[in-house]
Amino acid sequence: MLTRREMLQQLGAMIGVAAGFPIAGRSQARTVALPAVGESLISLTSAEAETLRAIIGRLIPADENGPGALEARADRFIDRALAGALKNQRDAYSTGLAAIEKEARSKKSTSFSKLSPADQDAILTGMQGTSFFILVRTHTIQGTFSDPFYGGNENFIGWNLIGYPGARIVVSANLQRMDVKPEPSNKSAYDYGMFNKGEF
Repeated sequence: MLTRREMLQQLGAMIGVAAGFPIAGRSQARTVALPAVGESLISLTSAEAETLRAIIGRLIPADENGPGALEARADRFIDRALAGALKNQRDAYSTGLAAIEKEARSKKSTSFSKLSPADQDAILTGMQGTSFFILVRTHTIQGTFSDPFYGGNENFIGWNLIGYPGARIVVSANLQRMDVKPEPSNKSAYDYGMFNKGEF
């Protein structure tokens, strides 16, 4: 599996996409994203959410460089998206999460979320290249680094990790300097009045 450093390096090249990623058609994504401030599950069962949280916690783990996907609430992003813009992939999540649970119970006689990080990594490494691994990895990245409006990137954790200063509608001369790190705006694109959250 990719190390955290390798993943963050790859994400640097994707920053333009990650910053304002709409998960499907904008109107569809917006409608689903509005309830994302809540904490209750919309699509996943409690058991599925527990497994998913354990997975994303290993894909982009918290470490000495800062928080990871779990702290950024990539799980909430995925849960919301599966109820709307990604609803055609809901069955893939049911099947994939169940397969991971089955593998964990077969090998270690307990649920995936209760395994040690090393055992979780071993199971995930064995699944690399499968369609579900690619799917959940992609959505974990999107949930960690996309606009917070969609339910992930809690407290701009993802943007802070990769040094993205946040959405701006005006770029001042100071922000264009190469010798100064720009101050974070801590704003979603939808914090600006030019974007309508209610309808599109």
